[in-house]
Amino acid sequence: MFYEFCRGVLNVMFTLVYRLEAVGEENIPKEGGVLLCSNHLTVLDPITVGIKVKRRIKFMAKAELFKVPVLGPVITKLGAFPVKRGGVSKESIKNSLTILRNGEVMGIFPEGTRNSDSGAAKKGAATFALRSGAAVVPVAIIGNYKFLRKMKVIYGAPLDLSGFKEMESGEAVEAVTDNIMSRIREMQKTGKPTLN
Repeated sequence: MFYEFCRGVLNVMFTLVYRLEAVGEENIPKEGGVLLCSNHLTVLDPITVGIKVKRRIKFMAKAELFKVPVLGPVITKLGAFPVKRGGVSKESIKNSLTILRNGEVMGIFPEGTRNSDSGAAKKGAATFALRSGAAVVPVAIIGNYKFLRKMKVIYGAPLDLSGFKEMESGEAVEAVTDNIMSRIREMQKTGKPTLN
């Protein structure tokens, strides 16, 4: 109930303030584990990725945020769970895999840090996808969060990971990571959802 209330209020706010438009929401499977993999611009990104989606999304968040008065309890209630700076702990990996294997939706930013221009991505998203069997949906956020400047969030078609399962573990993770990031970059350029 609390999640739905916050989602509704923020949806109205972001639509008015940032003229946020969502494209391709139908690409998100209606059931089963789903991993939403998005580029990362600002701390507002989890809201942007989540408010147009009917299913509840759980995000990893920096452990420090859970110690902030008011914010910590709110993000906990919204389903966020902590990850330590500098690496993903065994507990975070376990939480992520449990969420996905339980048929829930998890959001992740493969670049790790905001405003990453290097194109480098961490391997966590690919690892979670391959180990959980969850659907992987690439997401692109386009815009700069300027007042009344149009923002867009695009959800691409789920990636077909069947071809990667025959590879060696490390090779598969590398290939899936590259695949995820290339789909995100493609949507950033075209402004349209990727197809399978």
